[in-house]
Amino acid sequence: MTKTTILCILFLFFVFSGSSQKQHTNYVNTFLGTAPLADSVQIGYNPPKDWRVWAGLTYPGSSLPNAMVQLSPITEWHSGAGYEYEDTEILGFTHTNKGHWNLCHIPFLPVSGEVNPTNFASKFSHENELATPGYYQVLLERYNLNAELTSTLRCGYHKYTFKKGDEQKLVVNLSQSNERVRDWKIQQDGDFVFKGFQNTGSVVYFYAQANHKINKIETLKSVSSEISVVDFANSDDVLEIKIGLSFVSTENAKENLEAEIAGKSFAEIKNEANQTWKNLLSKIKVSGGTERETELFYSSLYRSFLWPALRSDVNGEFTDETGKVVKKDFRYYTNPSLWDTYRNKLVLLGMLSPDVCSDVIQSLIDKGEKTGFMPTFFHGDHAAPFISGSYLRGIRDYDVKSAYQLLLNNATKEGGTRPYISEYIEKGYISTPNIEKPEVETKAKAGVTKTLEYAYDDYAVALLAKELNDSENYKMLLPRTHNYKNLFNQPTGLMCGRTENGDWVKNFNPEYPYYEYMYREANAWQSTFFVPHDTKGLIALYNSEQEFENKLDSLYSIPWNPNYIARNVSSFIGQYCHGNQPDHSVPFLYHFVGKPEKSQVILDSIMTRFYGMGETGLALCGMDDAGEMSAWYVFTAMGIYPYSPADAEYIVSVPVFKKVELSLNGDKKLLILKKNSTNKITNITFNNQKVDGFFISHQDFSGISNLLVETE
Repeated sequence: MTKTTILCILFLFFVFSGSSQKQHTNYVNTFLGTAPLADSVQIGYNPPKDWRVWAGLTYPGSSLPNAMVQLSPITEWHSGAGYEYEDTEILGFTHTNKGHWNLCHIPFLPVSGEVNPTNFASKFSHENELATPGYYQVLLERYNLNAELTSTLRCGYHKYTFKKGDEQKLVVNLSQSNERVRDWKIQQDGDFVFKGFQNTGSVVYFYAQANHKINKIETLKSVSSEISVVDFANSDDVLEIKIGLSFVSTENAKENLEAEIAGKSFAEIKNEANQTWKNLLSKIKVSGGTERETELFYSSLYRSFLWPALRSDVNGEFTDETGKVVKKDFRYYTNPSLWDTYRNKLVLLGMLSPDVCSDVIQSLIDKGEKTGFMPTFFHGDHAAPFISGSYLRGIRDYDVKSAYQLLLNNATKEGGTRPYISEYIEKGYISTPNIEKPEVETKAKAGVTKTLEYAYDDYAVALLAKELNDSENYKMLLPRTHNYKNLFNQPTGLMCGRTENGDWVKNFNPEYPYYEYMYREANAWQSTFFVPHDTKGLIALYNSEQEFENKLDSLYSIPWNPNYIARNVSSFIGQYCHGNQPDHSVPFLYHFVGKPEKSQVILDSIMTRFYGMGETGLALCGMDDAGEMSAWYVFTAMGIYPYSPADAEYIVSVPVFKKVELSLNGDKKLLILKKNSTNKITNITFNNQKVDGFFISHQDFSGISNLLVETE
C-alpha cells in the first residue's frame, strides 16, 4: 500500500468519523417542558379536575439567543407559552414569547378556502411536526399545507407549502394575544407588503413582505371575534412571508427586516439560526455521559438563553421606560426574571455571553434612572446579586456607579423596589399579621421570605460597596445581612413569621405552602435554609452541626401532605420542592457539614427524576418560563454551582460527565474532569492545587484552568 493511499484512507476516516458525530444542536429537544405534568405521584398530590399543573411552560418554536422574535405555534391562549403538547389544534403562529401568560403577539395562520372567523384552527399531529433550534415545521391537516418557520434577532420568516391549486390566505388575528389587546391595525402597502401594529400596553409594530402579490385584505367579524384575512395571488405552491418587528415604529420594523433578512432565502436564514446556536452551545462541550444526559444537558443549555429578550432595533432606537423613543449605544433588553434567574441563569449568561449580560445590566440602569430605583421582578431586590456578582466576575461594561446608587436607593428608601423597607430597617424584619386560618392564597407581606431575601440583597450591595471603596455604606449594610436571624424560631428550628410587636405568629404549620402569607410560593421548610451568604451563621443557630444535619435529613424525609395543593409548588423529595425556585440551593447544604456525598444523593435524584418526566419524557417538574430550572441542571451536571450568585465562586459537586470543556470570555477555558464513578468526593484539585473545602473562585480562572473531582 502506497503512502498516498494510506493518507487518503486516513483522510476519509477522519472526514466520516467527524461527520458522524452529533452536532450540539442535534441534542436539543425544543419540546422539553411542553408536555403536562400529570402523574399524581410525580406531582405530589392529586390536582383538581381539568387543572394543568404549572410545570414546564416552554415553547418549541424558532428563536435566536435573547432575541426580540420567538416564532412559535399557539394551541391555547392564556396558557403560559401558548403551546401545550397534549392539544390537537394549532390556532396560529405568534412572534413573541416567554412562557408566562403574556406576549404571544401578532398571530399568523395560513389557510385556504372560505374562512370562518370563529373556527379556522387546524388539526395537527406530532408525527408530522419537527423542531430544532431556530426552526419549526408542522403539517396543518385541515388545509393540507406544510408550515415552516425560522427567525433572526428581530424578524420572522414563514414558508408555507400549499396543495397545488389551493387558494392561499393568511389569517392575521390581531385582536388576540396572551394579553388584553387594546388596539390594532393592519393595512396593505403596495402589491407585496402589509404592515400594522398591535397594542397590548406596549405597542408591537410589524412590517411584512410576501413573495406573492396581495389581492386584498378583508376584515371578518363575528359576535366573539374579529380577524383580518390577507388574500394572495396563487403564483406557485410556496408562499413565503418575511416579517420585521419593532417596539418603536413600522419604519423601524421595515429597517430591521431589510438589515437582517431581505435578499436571503429561507434555507439561508434557517442555516444561520442553526449556526448561531451551534456557536453558543459549543461553548460547553461535554463527554462521558449517556445519550439521555447529553440531550437533557444541551436542551437545558438552549432553554437558558431565550430570556431576557431584545427590545432595541438595528438602528439603536428603543422605547424607554417613560414611553420616549431614544437611541443609545447599547442593546436594550426586557427585565430579566430576577426573582428566579438571578440564582443561576444570569450567572450562566455572564459566563457565556458577557456582552449581552452587560447590556442587560445597562438596560436595568436606564430604567432605574427614570424612576430612581433599580427595577426588580416579582419579589425581592435581586438585581443586587445579579449586578454585584457580574461585576466581581469581571463584567463591567456599564455605568456601575449609577447601578450602585440605584441599588442603594432600593435598600434605603421607601416607595421603590423594596416594599416595607422602613419596617425592615427599623425592626430588622418584616412583620406578618396573625390570621387564624390562613389559606394558600391568603394575602399578606410574605414577611419571612422578604426578610431573608432583603438580608441577602443587602449582602450583595455590601459587596459592591466594598469593591467601590464606599466604607460608610458597607458598614451600614453589613449588620443588616444578619437580619435572617430575627425570624429563626429556636423551638422549631425553622424560620417563622413575627407580628409587629415581635410575637411569633400563632397556628404555625411549617408544612403548609403559601403564595404570600409568611412565605412566597413556599412553606417554612423550603424557605428556612436560604442564607447563601452566611451559611455558617445559619448552622450556628442550631445547637450543633449534627442537629443541623438532622434538620436537613428531616427536610428530605418528612413526606409531603397530598392535601396541601398549590398550583406552582410541585414535585417533592420529602418537603424539598424542586418545582419552584426558593430552595434550589438547599441540596448543597450537606457540603457545609462535611457530608458532600449526602448532597450528591439529592442532586443525582433531582437530575434523574425531575427532568424529562412523564410518558413522553417531555415534562418538567416546575415552571421554566425563564430558564432558571434549565440553568440549574446545566450547572449541576457540570459539577459547579453558583451557590451564592453575588459571590464570584462556585460550589463543587460530582459532575454528570467525565469531561466538561467550558469556554469563557476571551481565551479563558475551564476544563472539568471526573475521576472514578461514585458519588463520594475524595479529593478536589484546581490548577493542580488541592482545594480546601468545596469552593473554587471565578477570579482564579485564567488561560486554561483545570478542575479535577476525584471520587471513591
